[in-house]
Amino acid sequence: QVQLVESGGGLVQAGGSLRLSCAASTSGRTFSRYTMGWFRQAPGKEREFVAAINWSNGLANYADSVKGRFSISRDNAKNTVYLQTSDLIPEDTAVYYCAATIGGAATTNSGYGYWGQGTQVTVSS
Repeated sequence: QVQLVESGGGLVQAGGSLRLSCAASTSGRTFSRYTMGWFRQAPGKEREFVAAINWSNGLANYADSVKGRFSISRDNAKNTVYLQTSDLIPEDTAVYYCAATIGGAATTNSGYGYWGQGTQVTVSS
């Protein structure tokens, strides 16, 4: 069982940056065994993959739309995963969700079994 709580969202001007955090509480398996992902959902759109970081080798995957602007990282000692965003554009406006999986497909919604409640990111032009 995993509980995830996101924070760090807010209102930012285009070109700005935010660091999103996701704190995990786990029972059973340790946090370090989970592949962690970030997804986002804009109004009227489906939830989409943003970034993921593998549990075993720390390799990261990114959606093409955020490559070079966003960076995912994790601190296993703090049971926390981060999403550093930069050069934000209005199209990045969405609710950002943190998710955890063991063995699931890292870039798909269906690959994750645990989700946070989300944090709102709004980018003004």
